[in-house]
Amino acid sequence: MVRVAVLLVLALGLASCDAISTLIDGFKYANAVATDLEGSTGMKPEVGFNWTNGRLLTVTVTFPRIDEKRPLPELAETVRHAVANHFRQTPGDIVLGFSLGKSASGTVAQLREVD
Repeated sequence: MVRVAVLLVLALGLASCDAISTLIDGFKYANAVATDLEGSTGMKPEVGFNWTNGRLLTVTVTFPRIDEKRPLPELAETVRHAVANHFRQTPGDIVLGFSLGKSASGTVAQLREVD
C-alpha cells in the first residue's frame, strides 16, 4: 500500500513538472514577444497564451493604444512574425487587440482604411 502511494505521488510530481516547465517556458516566450514588439512598434504589448494538453491554442497580443504610424495589416504581420519566432509551437490562433482606455461619452475610436 505504501509503495502504491509513493508511486502515485512520484507520478503526479513528474506530471506536474512538465506542466510547470511549460508554464515557465510560456512566460519566457511571451516576454520575448513583448520585448521584440516593443522594439519594432515603440509600444510594449501585453502577451498572453493558452496552452492546453501540450498544444499552444491561442496567443493574445494587446497593445496599450492603436498604432497610428502603421496600417493594421502591417502590424498584424509584425505580430505574427514575432509570435512565430519566439514560441516553439505555431498557435492555433493569434488574437490582436488594442486598449481604448477610458473614453468620454460620445467619443468614438476610428480606424482609417488603407488603400
